[in-house]
Parts: sequence; C-alpha cells; structure tokens
Amino acid sequence: MGLLSDLKTLYYITLKPIRGSDHAARLESFYAGQAEEYDNFRRRLLQGRQELYSALTIPEGGIWVDLGGGTGANLEFFGDRIARLQKIYLVDLSHSLLQVANQRIRERGWTNVETVEADATVYQPAAGPVDVVTFSYSLTMIPEWYAALDQARAMLKPGGTIGVVDFYFSRKYPPDGLRRHRWFTRTVLPLWFANDNVFLSTDHIHYLHRHFVPVHFEERTSGIPYVPFVRAPYYTFVGHKRE
Repeated sequence: MGLLSDLKTLYYITLKPIRGSDHAARLESFYAGQAEEYDNFRRRLLQGRQELYSALTIPEGGIWVDLGGGTGANLEFFGDRIARLQKIYLVDLSHSLLQVANQRIRERGWTNVETVEADATVYQPAAGPVDVVTFSYSLTMIPEWYAALDQARAMLKPGGTIGVVDFYFSRKYPPDGLRRHRWFTRTVLPLWFANDNVFLSTDHIHYLHRHFVPVHFEERTSGIPYVPFVRAPYYTFVGHKRE
C-alpha cells in the first residue's frame, strides 16, 4: 500500500498537468487527486517541521495562525500544547487539503482548531492580533510570498512570533555566514521544483531577517524520496515582530 500510494503521489507531482485560471484553481488541480496520500509522502520530503514547532513558544491561551496549513499535519508536531491555546486558525486555499484537515480535527477532538479557506496574502483572523504565525513549506507555493509575510507581520501582536520552514537556494555570492550552494542546486533544482509551481527563492531568508528580529535560524539539506544523490536545501527561521 505504501509503494502504491507513493506511485500515485509521484504521478501527480511529476506527470499530471496542472490546470486552472487562477492560483486557487491551480492548487486544487495539483492537490485534489493526492490529498489523502499527501502526508505520507511529504513526511519524508518536508524536513525541519518538528524542529520548527519545537522552537515556538506560544503563551497560555494564545492564538496561532498556520498559513498554508494544508491537511493540519503540522499541528501534530505541537502535541499536547494545542489544548493550552485559545484558538488555532488553519488557513489554506486548497479545499481538498482542508477536507483532510477537518477529518483530522474531528478524530483528534481539537475543539479550538478552525479551518479557513482563504488567500494568505489577504487573510485577517476575526480574533484580531495573534501571538504566532507560521508557514510550513507554503511560502514557496505563494506567488506573492512577500505579501503573505507582510500580512503575517500585520496580524501579529507587537513582539509576536513568526516561524517559517521551507525550501530555498542560496545567492551566487551570499553574505558572510550564509551557505553557498553549488551550481546544480542553484540552477537545476529550482527549475525542477517550478514544474509543480513550487518556486524556490534566494530572498526569503533575507526578507525575514530584514523585517523580523531573528531568534533562531538554520540552513540544512534533506533527501528527496526516489531521487538518489540529490539533496534539497531548506531553512528554519523563528523571529519576533519588532516592538
């Protein structure tokens, strides 16, 4: 069953054409057929999520917004701490992924978690300013990612926390202290990811450092299932909104 599930997912991420007249339609075209198998495959591909959510501090009774939260699998990394929060908004544009999230919410008995089908670049929670905003491998799938980060900054309370984990690639000549990736990683890998409308960027980490006070930052690489000898760079960032 695991191999068949992987083959189905691989078909959707490598062969099936992505169609749609706008970003929401293209996301649904990409995810609709693989939503049920999404978590099993991504668990091996999307590294750094446990480290990110372990590094987050959310105050008792706090409010958390997970932008591009998909199936809600990210919440699993937060464990029992979920019950201590007042509210968690799980925001995504894909209806199919949110259906899986709603099923997970029912099975876990999370009464304080609400799914919202909305665009991360314009979404504002009804509860007002929030304590934490996270992006887990979603910035690379948001064409106007800088607008999503600006929106996150706007909804955070002063001193609030942002957490991001995602793929990226380095500049050819990165500033001192940052990793420099080889030519293949900087040139070929972004083109391969772009086939699925996942747009790796050199600028996420620089934008985050410029607009938030960093408290944790790490650059790593992860393997890609069924693709030997190729490793995908990813970063984790935790920062605070400037007071």
